[in-house]
Amino acid sequence: MKHCCERMRYFLENNDKNKVFDSDDIIYYVLKFDEYGIVVHDGGSSYITIQYCPWCGKKLPASKRELWFDELEKLGIEDPTEEEIPKEFRSDEWWKKRMH
Repeated sequence: MKHCCERMRYFLENNDKNKVFDSDDIIYYVLKFDEYGIVVHDGGSSYITIQYCPWCGKKLPASKRELWFDELEKLGIEDPTEEEIPKEFRSDEWWKKRMH
């Protein structure tokens, strides 16, 4: 995955992917939404989405979160927490297919 700068890459590649919210990690990236965020260390799994890199200032890609929900709705999936989500929608596969 290519990120905006070396510092962003460093912080994301050195995250403990399984414990990002239970560690000192500060940046979170959600592949299926192409969304960056700053981790909120409050004991939960919250993060604040960001539009610009905190290190280099470059504009980050627009989140694809709303598009993800729209695409699932087109497939007849109203509640992704209750229904089976197709495999392609669990990664960046779904949006990469649609962007090319």
